[in-house]
Amino acid sequence: MSDTGLRDFYGRYIEALNAHEFDRMDEFVHESIVLHSEPSSRAAVVAQLNSIVDAVPDFHWEIRELAINGDSLAARLANTGTPAKEWLGAAPTGTSIEIVEYAIYRVRDGKFPHMSVVHDAEVLRKQLAG
Repeated sequence: MSDTGLRDFYGRYIEALNAHEFDRMDEFVHESIVLHSEPSSRAAVVAQLNSIVDAVPDFHWEIRELAINGDSLAARLANTGTPAKEWLGAAPTGTSIEIVEYAIYRVRDGKFPHMSVVHDAEVLRKQLAG
């Protein structure tokens, strides 16, 4: 896939995330994947996404930076929303949050076989602490 094709692919993936259309992950994620350096599955990715929006119902991803190198993508995203349940070890307070997410992906055959994501949980806790 070309750099432009990968940018378009990732943009569609983020659009599906923001629409909370996790049933569409078969368009983007291989059935068997490496998730956070461990063997996993698309179902585990979907479960993780559902747990995020269960805790933060208005969760939104915004691409701030995207780097492409061959079949690898690296993204810095802004995550926003208002937690309604505990998430990443922080109790909800009614305060909206904006935290950074760093994500690394590989693409093979038009889907992700590898995904790693890190959220800035310390900033989340500080924002919710007021």
